[in-house]
Amino acid sequence: MIRIARAEDAEAIHAIYAPTILDTAITFETELPGAEAMRQRMLTRLQHYPWLVWEEQGNVLAYAYATRFRERAAYDWIAETSIYVHENARRRGIARKLYGALLDVMRLQGINQAVGVITLPGDVSVALHEAMDFAPAGVWRKAGYKLGRWWDVGVWQKELQRAANPPQAVAAFPVLRESAELQDVFLRYG
Repeated sequence: MIRIARAEDAEAIHAIYAPTILDTAITFETELPGAEAMRQRMLTRLQHYPWLVWEEQGNVLAYAYATRFRERAAYDWIAETSIYVHENARRRGIARKLYGALLDVMRLQGINQAVGVITLPGDVSVALHEAMDFAPAGVWRKAGYKLGRWWDVGVWQKELQRAANPPQAVAAFPVLRESAELQDVFLRYG
């Protein structure tokens, strides 16, 4: 089942995220933030963007969220996306369903573009993004140093909907929380 993340999901979300910090360059974060920091991140992002989880039998197995791409107001219609799946829940189609739901929610908000930022080579993440119709948009060479080496970062971009001219303001996620459209998205993918 897909649903909106809740404060009490912070422990499970931290447990999913922690191995990517400690053992990989998937994220450039280098120190464990802790469950309370994850809770604060969720609550802060949920003020404007979606943070969704995939839950089975009371267990959070994956999460996906959108966040502001850049601070300038002209960037309001583009958002960066992230998704993490528990290592024991991979290769079951959860990522595609959860990511699909996230992108549809972003469309409902009026966001026109989604950007995925991937540490390269990142074959699994690249495959997911390209399966979701993201296109390569560039590479930042030697963008981050972690685990004793420099890593390139690729950017993948997806047009969610045509940009209106002039555009309407993007709806903050709380406006959609109780909407029938949001529930339809969850039912479609969950």
